Amino acid sequence: MDNLMLNNKIYLEGQIGSDLQFSHEMYGEGFYTFNLEVPRLSDAKDILSVTVSERLIGGMELKAGSEVIVEGQLRSYNKFVDGANRLILSVFARNVEFCIEKSKNPNQIFLDGYICKQPVYRTTPFGREIADMLLAVNRSYNKSDYIPTIAWGRNSRFCQGLQVGDNIRVWGRLQSREYEKKVSETETIKKIAYEVSISKMEKVGKDSPSLEDANAESILEELED
Repeated sequence: MDNLMLNNKIYLEGQIGSDLQFSHEMYGEGFYTFNLEVPRLSDAKDILSVTVSERLIGGMELKAGSEVIVEGQLRSYNKFVDGANRLILSVFARNVEFCIEKSKNPNQIFLDGYICKQPVYRTTPFGREIADMLLAVNRSYNKSDYIPTIAWGRNSRFCQGLQVGDNIRVWGRLQSREYEKKVSETETIKKIAYEVSISKMEKVGKDSPSLEDANAESILEELED
């Protein structure tokens, strides 16, 4: 189990953008969620969802505007929304503390997982190279988190040589991206997608057993829906 704690690590510094809301209870332990606004190098911010146990924050007065450090793991889970299952991404906090001194890198993530859908390489209208990958990151109790990632430039070209089942390690940051979803001929709604923007990556060891492509397809549909 210790090794599984090491293959999915995230570190965030930011400002709480919303008061804590009760999420759910499990075995008598209550969990809360809040949005964390994490600054980018530009003036933009990533708005990230954080889930935290009441036992972890006992005695802390966490509220909108609080500057905090969150360390934990990026998790995916199914949630029944609007009559259908949706795959939701959230940062599961393992430590929360008030941020006294800000660092140069407030958004860091490391993942060690397996490619479960063939990477998609493309170029933008401005000629920028991009590759999308879906990673399955193992968790305890035979569970996995399914995490969308995006690579740029030479990293995206490297992705062209990767196959389903390959074990890779990636370093980068978790970003939020707003997009418009068409719900009718005349109506669109704004949605937010989350993905890991890769700054560094490597392939690990020999080829691993393949994972089901069909399963990955349905997961991607849930993420973008």
